[in-house]
Formats: sequence, structure tokens, C-alpha cells
Amino acid sequence: MERDKALPPDPEAILEVRHLKKHFVLKKTITGKALSTLKAVEDVSFKILPGETLGIVGESGCGKTTMGRTILKLHKPTDGQIFFEGKDIAGYKSSQMRPLRTQMQIVFQDPYSSLPPRSTVGGILAEAVKVHNIVPKEKIKDYVLDVMDKCGLRDYYYERYPHEFSGGQRQRICIARALVLNPKLVVCDEPVSALDVSIQAQIINLLKKLQQERGLTYLFISHDLSVVKYISDKIGVMYLGSMVEFGDKESIFSNPMHPYTEALFSAVPNPNPDEKTDRIILKGDIPSPANPPKGCKFHTRCSKCMEICKHVAPAYREYEKGHYVACHLYPQED
Repeated sequence: MERDKALPPDPEAILEVRHLKKHFVLKKTITGKALSTLKAVEDVSFKILPGETLGIVGESGCGKTTMGRTILKLHKPTDGQIFFEGKDIAGYKSSQMRPLRTQMQIVFQDPYSSLPPRSTVGGILAEAVKVHNIVPKEKIKDYVLDVMDKCGLRDYYYERYPHEFSGGQRQRICIARALVLNPKLVVCDEPVSALDVSIQAQIINLLKKLQQERGLTYLFISHDLSVVKYISDKIGVMYLGSMVEFGDKESIFSNPMHPYTEALFSAVPNPNPDEKTDRIILKGDIPSPANPPKGCKFHTRCSKCMEICKHVAPAYREYEKGHYVACHLYPQED
């Protein structure tokens, strides 16, 4: 790990994460020493190239959202490196992050609670433009209306309030709020999970259209594999705070190597009634990240568990070009 820290960042990657950790202290002694720690994100590494979409999948509670917020420095990283355009921002203070806020934005899961109820749509969108001096004051309204139009919002929505809109329209407002700052990287934190299926398709298509028009890079967090397959170029599978598999969309879907990935894929409904899929039922519930199992974190629910899995954590290694897996079913040493 120390050797990795000395290596320069990939010049082609817009975002490179190395050994990222985020721990939350649950209990302390009187002197402030940690007694109990929740390891929400544990030793996660990946990179995204400009214009790509990286889909992050996993069960609820696996650390997807915490990882996304830590990358944006909404949570302070416990350890690791976060390279954005070649600069390690992991140790940046709030004042240093302020100029980068226009470059890195987030679309939250719940469009209703993430919008201030007492502000109009125009006021919500114009506020960030004013704070960061995106355009001159006299051009703010025209600029905001243009972004609204690109996000499928009518101009007369400008004077309306969030409670007057449907869930899909609110999510379009949230997307517009992120785009008014002309970001390069957008973290989409389950942006369609709270919406009807028909509306989900509209929002996903809007995100793809905006990506093509603006050259956006997405970190797309979701538990819906069909959505991730449609929008992503690369896929990372997380379990209990750790990345267990990572690779290109084609290699992940055609050759899932980790038993957890196989189980997730088996749960996806097959539209062809003539094709029978073998459903892999995971045993038990996901363990607590405050007290993870020894060895491989997945061994308590894995049908292919071996004795070594209970005691030794598997190495996270590249077995095909760009395809990384952490599992004892594959060679652990060169």
C-alpha cells in the first residue's frame, strides 16, 4: 500500500481512488479512544476515464452511498487517496474544496427531501450560479432557463415550488441543479430507485443524453442491475464495504467470477419465459459492518465457501485485463 501511494496518478483518469477507507466511530472511551468502529468503506480502489460511467452495485448497507459521498468529501476519508484530475484531494480542507465543487456534483436518491421546500425552482437553481459566479448576474435567469430546458423542464416551472411536482419532475430539477455548475464528474446516488419504472426509463435516457452532450463522467450507484447494465461502461460490485469484483460491463456480465456477483445476477428477472435461470439464494442476512466476519467477508453466505475463506481474506487481483476479483476460488499468488 505504501508503494501504491508513491506511484503517480493515471494521467488519463479523471477520478482515481486508491485504498479508500471510511470508518465511523460508534463508541469512545472517556479519553476519546475508539471502542467500536463501523467500517463503512474498506480499502476500495478504482479509476474512471473522462466520459465513462462506472456503475456501483450491491445490497443495501454495503457502503455504496458512503463511498460516493466520501469521494466528494461530504464525509472526511479515514485513509486512502482520491485523485481528481491528477490531484490528491483526500486531505483538502473545506476552503480548498470550494473551487472544486463546481467540477464535482451529486444527484441524491430522494428528490423531495433534497430540495428546499420554501424555495422556487428558479431560486434553487440560481443560488449555486450566484455563489460560484458561473455567469454575470443579468444573465442568470436566461442561463438557468436554458439548463431547465435541456433537462426537460418547462420555463413556467421557474416560479413553482418542489411540492407542486411529481417525483420524476423533482428528479429532473435535482439533475438541473447539478448541471448548472457545469461539472465534469456527477455522482448519481440511486437517482431512479424512488421512481416508477416508466419514469425511471425517462430519467436514465435523460442522463445518457446529457452525458453525450456535455461529456460528463458518472459514478452511478444503484442496486438495480438492469439499470446499471444499460447505462454503465464499467461495473464495481461492493459487499460489506469492500470491492469484490470490478471490470468492464461486457466481462462482468458475460463472466461473473465472484459468487456474490453470480447471486446478484441470478436475481435479475429474465424477460424470456422459455429460458430457465438458476436462482442462487443467499443464506442469512448481510453481516454488520461494525463486526464483519473474519477472512472473506462473504463466506458466511457463500455456497462455495472453503475452509481458507473463514480465516484468510482473499487478495484483490486482476485475472483478466481490467477484471479484478477478490476470491479464494482463483489463484492468490503469481
